[in-house]
Amino acid sequence: MVNPRIYIVLLALPALLSWTLDAAADADAWPSFRGPGGSGVAPGDHVAPAQWNVDSGKNILWKTRIEGLGHSCPVVWGDRVFITSALRQRGDSALKTGLYGDIGSVDEDDDHQWVLYCLDFKSGEMRWQTTVHTGVPVIRRHPKSSQANSTPATDGRRVVCFYGSEALLCHDIDGTLLWKRDFGPLDSGYFAVPSAQWGFGSSPVIYEDLVIVQCDLQKNGFLAALRLEDGGTVWSVPRQDVPTWSTPAVDDRHGRGHEQIIVNGHRHMGGYDLRTGRPLWKMASTGDIPVPTPVIAHGIAFLTNAHGGLPPIHAVSLAPRYEPAKEGAEPPAPTMAWSHARGGTYMVTPIVVGEHLYLCSNGGIFSGYEAKTGRKLFRERLPAGGGYTASLVSADGKVYATSEGGEVVVLEAGDRFNVITTSDLGEATLATPAISRGVLLFRTRNHLVAVGSM
Repeated sequence: MVNPRIYIVLLALPALLSWTLDAAADADAWPSFRGPGGSGVAPGDHVAPAQWNVDSGKNILWKTRIEGLGHSCPVVWGDRVFITSALRQRGDSALKTGLYGDIGSVDEDDDHQWVLYCLDFKSGEMRWQTTVHTGVPVIRRHPKSSQANSTPATDGRRVVCFYGSEALLCHDIDGTLLWKRDFGPLDSGYFAVPSAQWGFGSSPVIYEDLVIVQCDLQKNGFLAALRLEDGGTVWSVPRQDVPTWSTPAVDDRHGRGHEQIIVNGHRHMGGYDLRTGRPLWKMASTGDIPVPTPVIAHGIAFLTNAHGGLPPIHAVSLAPRYEPAKEGAEPPAPTMAWSHARGGTYMVTPIVVGEHLYLCSNGGIFSGYEAKTGRKLFRERLPAGGGYTASLVSADGKVYATSEGGEVVVLEAGDRFNVITTSDLGEATLATPAISRGVLLFRTRNHLVAVGSM
């Protein structure tokens, strides 16, 4: 006769094994926008490809069609890849890439389906898909934008997706809806011309048991921390700023209870206490349409923007343990490690690899700096022309810069401008790639492409 306790353990083994595998996969996960900690740098020391060819199949592991239009980036946990899209129900959604100054909106007054996909990391096969919302978009989008811009975030058990005005939703990794939050219309259009609606772009961030969302809007903007378990509000503070499209970052270098959320902004670039939402420090910037996400490295928060005025680079020192401002008091200015009035970027989030900070303008100017001092190392034009929207990522000592035309320039990470090679994805590409276990996942106009050394 089997001991009942042993029998219970045997029944639990598959679940325990699955949980163990998921936990182990965390070391190579790319769980949110720009990967672990929003750094853009792949974890581990896996070999990453320097060249590939979509037509011949060289170093192409798989290529899976993704219906609809979306600029959200893939995220990876274990053997699952999650990505979102918006499917127009009457005809294709037009996309206008390139360098131009059109501030108008795309009129799409017909139904869309917002979809969450789960693919197999090894094969690219579709594991499941679920339609999370159907309806006419509440807010119109920019011609270069989509109705699914925000990248999901996952902790290996849950997947949180932000569809802007269409809601924030949390599913389990098998696609079952766990909770939903509807914040109403979230209009992140051009503040100087409010009728120009551009869509929503900030991505959610999971930190321990919290979901952080930054919603800088035409009016009633806010920063909030929600419970990951059920979506309930832990705290929410108003943001008196112009619309932005930046994803927040978390600095936890001073330990539990002293973590801060760092946000980009125009009128209010700053830090907030993660546990209470109280402001810690604040500064204004000359760039009035902030897009790049704050990058944290070497005890410094790197913030940049480049529209409407000078294109600055701000390097805020995180060495001081900033204390929450008193109720009603204006938070102090931060301690600066260094700053430059020019050299910042408009669309592309910078990256720090080792001792070096790299930036890429939307026109393809690639710059390198000493991260700790701000000393400029070089400023050169990338060989692939056209616009640049996807943010920089890095793996295996390489930096990947992806043009809107789908050309990917691979550079050596170092103190010199050294282009290794350029490869073409064959389709428009505005989403930032994900990297896991040496495999790059590129979201193109119509596909998700896995690139890896074969």
